[in-house]
Amino acid sequence: MTNPAQHSPVLAIHGGCGAIPRDELTPEQNRAAREALRRALEAGFAVLTAGGPAYDAVTEAVAVMEDDPVFNAGYGAALNRAGIHELDASVMEGTAGRAGAVAGARRIRHPVRAARALLETSDPLLLIAAAADEWAQQAGLETVDNRFFSTPSRREALERMLEREREGTLGAAPERDKHGTVGAAALDVRGHLAAATSTGGYTAKPAGRVGDSPIIGAGTWADDRTCALSGTGKGELFIRRALGHEVHARMLYQGASLAEATDAMIHVEMVALGKSGSGGGAGLCAVDKNGNVALPYNTEGMYRGWINAGGLYVAIHED
Repeated sequence: MTNPAQHSPVLAIHGGCGAIPRDELTPEQNRAAREALRRALEAGFAVLTAGGPAYDAVTEAVAVMEDDPVFNAGYGAALNRAGIHELDASVMEGTAGRAGAVAGARRIRHPVRAARALLETSDPLLLIAAAADEWAQQAGLETVDNRFFSTPSRREALERMLEREREGTLGAAPERDKHGTVGAAALDVRGHLAAATSTGGYTAKPAGRVGDSPIIGAGTWADDRTCALSGTGKGELFIRRALGHEVHARMLYQGASLAEATDAMIHVEMVALGKSGSGGGAGLCAVDKNGNVALPYNTEGMYRGWINAGGLYVAIHED
């Protein structure tokens, strides 16, 4: 007999709205991205179907993407203008609002695992730079030399961005060089929500720059009363709008549906802010308390997918 209190688990992910344009995407790149999304979904969903908590499911899904150079997180993350990787991540669960985050980490192999470990303490909730690296190492998490995260394609992207800067053509840079993030949102069998986000920021970012990914209420949010979400895009804009919390507030106080609240933020608020010259490219993955999924984006494409008992779906551009 089915437990009436049991929920049907669901997991949604994004691999960044800085997707390669459709006409530039090779069959090999298309296949690699879709396979990576599938692996992440299957890893996270295995946790959920085994009865594990949503915060472990999103951690596992994001850790898979941190391992894959298709995405801008962990191995294959973007380089800052000094040629260094500075990594950000966060995890939040929706039952008690516990959260953990790291920013500007340089040596943590899986930043999302450090954020997950910090969630257990919630004090400190956010650690930065060398302090985050040291805490992770003392906690028994894997640390590596910063050069581990580099790939030839990311070094080429840095050179392209620096050349555009010298030429004064930064505005014409492709979305995939401007930003990129990975994230996940999940509902577990107990009806609890969680979200996780991880990023290398954007190519040629200033040293020490921190975006929305490790900021609870901006790029990551979870509350069992409404939804869990992870964002991708121009982090400064997400912070200025407290985007994650704003979606939650629209649902909780205005009665908006998940689709209404997320569409308003991505297709209206972010676009409006982008007209100021900041660039409003944005997207997110979200799951609400009823298991509904939202994957809105306002760029040409967004690596994305979801999985539930009925099946698995992945996409990059509009199908």
